[in-house]
Amino acid sequence: MSKVVFVHGVGKQYLSEDSLGRDVIPELMGGVRLAGGEVPAYDEVEVAFYGDLFRPRGARAGYEPPYDEADIETDEEFALLMEWWAEAARTDPSVPGPDQPGTRGAAGWAASRALRLNTVRAALDALTGAHYLRGVLDRALIGSLKQLVAYLTDDSVRRACRDRLAARITSDTEVVVAHSLGSVVAYETLCDPGLNRDWDVRMLVTLGSPLGMRALVLGRLDPAPEGGRAVWPKPLASWTNIADAADIVSVVRELRPAFGDAVTDVPVDNGSHMHDATRYLTAVETGRAVAAGLSPR
Repeated sequence: MSKVVFVHGVGKQYLSEDSLGRDVIPELMGGVRLAGGEVPAYDEVEVAFYGDLFRPRGARAGYEPPYDEADIETDEEFALLMEWWAEAARTDPSVPGPDQPGTRGAAGWAASRALRLNTVRAALDALTGAHYLRGVLDRALIGSLKQLVAYLTDDSVRRACRDRLAARITSDTEVVVAHSLGSVVAYETLCDPGLNRDWDVRMLVTLGSPLGMRALVLGRLDPAPEGGRAVWPKPLASWTNIADAADIVSVVRELRPAFGDAVTDVPVDNGSHMHDATRYLTAVETGRAVAAGLSPR
């Protein structure tokens, strides 16, 4: 039975549980080894995979749908893109901000369709950083954004993702490691009284989590926060949240204020690949958190 379960983030729709496992399981084991912890055996680590739920039906493997600025269609998608743009500008001086000269800014976008498209185009250019990469990076960025929004707004997708994770957690599972959107899936699954009957998870490790984004994510969680404070998952003993200072997905990098004093927020430096799951998994800070969850009680 699995002692550790890894939950992936967005952009994995063209992979499988097996192909993702070949990448992330050795990296997770390596992070624990670097931290000096007792390394779990390969077969003690499992991957909860839900990426195929976001795969366009009938699409050729390896290709994103041809998204462009016109595909940012809902208020939620637009708001999330603006949050990412503002955070990228805050953490990287080379990225022009929404209100700098040469950009139209987010305010007043609803005045016309043209203004909204111009604002989205400016945001995509700022985030991808190079006009000659327009198209390739646009598709990946918009696709990732749409997956996060779809999870939060489509009940059938939400339930299917949570069921996939619940199928991997057993009474033997001690640590759940969750990256990006996977941290939202993990939190809601651990909170679900219909799924967590005999679980006793000692450590949740969240990596590059968007859980702290108050209006876009925190306020839409199931269960909903009570009195401004999120509900603590009953099967969970400890929680370590790890975030790179430049990771634009984890706009709010400290989860302790919203989720409680039992959360330990830990900064990490992932270099130029600030949101990459591999960089998070091989960090000694992540390895230390996983090892703590696997230590004798």
